[in-house]
Amino acid sequence: MVVVRALSEGKAVTVAPVNTTLTTQEAADLLGVSRPTFVKILDEGGLPYNRPGRHRRVLLADVLDYKEKRRTQRRRGLDDLVRLTEESGLYGD
Repeated sequence: MVVVRALSEGKAVTVAPVNTTLTTQEAADLLGVSRPTFVKILDEGGLPYNRPGRHRRVLLADVLDYKEKRRTQRRRGLDDLVRLTEESGLYGD
């Protein structure tokens, strides 16, 4: 369903196995953050990674899970803000 919606909106769709590994730059691009910010997320334990050589690699599935959790947290925060604004009478009628 998500693929169909994206295609109907004229967006590009890429299909890849969930066990695909990404570089830190690819993962950062997917999340819409800078590479240093993504590395900080890794260093803080936000996502598992491995280091087959000098460079870190992350699983596409883990990045997508992180992205969805972040989206859900943002949505909850916005919902809470609207609720608090309505309760305080600051939300215009």
